[in-house]
Amino acid sequence: MDRPVPDPVARAIRDSFARQGMMATLGARIDAIAPGRVVLSAPIAAGLSQQHGFAHAGATFALGDSAAGYAALSAMPEGAEVLTVEMKINLIAPAAGLRLVATGEVVKPGRRLTVVRATVEAEAEDGTRTAVALLQGTMIPA
Repeated sequence: MDRPVPDPVARAIRDSFARQGMMATLGARIDAIAPGRVVLSAPIAAGLSQQHGFAHAGATFALGDSAAGYAALSAMPEGAEVLTVEMKINLIAPAAGLRLVATGEVVKPGRRLTVVRATVEAEAEDGTRTAVALLQGTMIPA
């Protein structure tokens, strides 16, 4: 995947992301767009925490799902939109730190369904990252 994402596709991803109320609520941003790969991040704010002070699994899931969805969209034809068909999450460590970073990737593009995965990491104050969740699912053009 050495080719760049065409400008109209990158613009469509940014426009779609800007319409997501959930991502705005999380304070999320797009960090990178590449063919079959999108990186999103969001601060771990008090409003997103669970009872132990870690980022809530719901925030972790939402960020990972969106990163994976936009990775799928980057591999779809211009003018497409994307919807999640199904998504599984494994929470593998507490999400402690300053921000969540979700890297979505296309595993296998298809004519109708695209298999995706996302790794969500918690970034500490010193910049080190710990994987906190693994997601796998399928996306469909909308």
